Amino acid sequence: MPNVYLPLSGDVSQAFSAPWTWMSRLAAGQIGLVNINFGKSADPTLEQRILEDVGSYGRQIGQLADALDAVLKNLPVETWDKPARDAVDAFHYQLREVRRLKAARHRERQG
Repeated sequence: MPNVYLPLSGDVSQAFSAPWTWMSRLAAGQIGLVNINFGKSADPTLEQRILEDVGSYGRQIGQLADALDAVLKNLPVETWDKPARDAVDAFHYQLREVRRLKAARHRERQG
């Protein structure tokens, strides 16, 4: 007879790493005041240069979002199907929230 489990019941397991495991992983990489690793890159030197010369990931994403917003303002999105309009609405919601938070931060810094 097969095992039948109700939601939130049955066999559950999770592996935990000992503290010295993750600390040893840290020691294998660069340890400094601030180290951020966003994943593997085919060309880490070029990636670093882009970050220094062009802009941070956030700045690059922000400029892409501004460009996409401009494109969407010039397309007849109201004629699109519901899932596509929902995606556009979700994008505009995120963009408004980012702009709201940036404006609040600017006001905080102004004093």
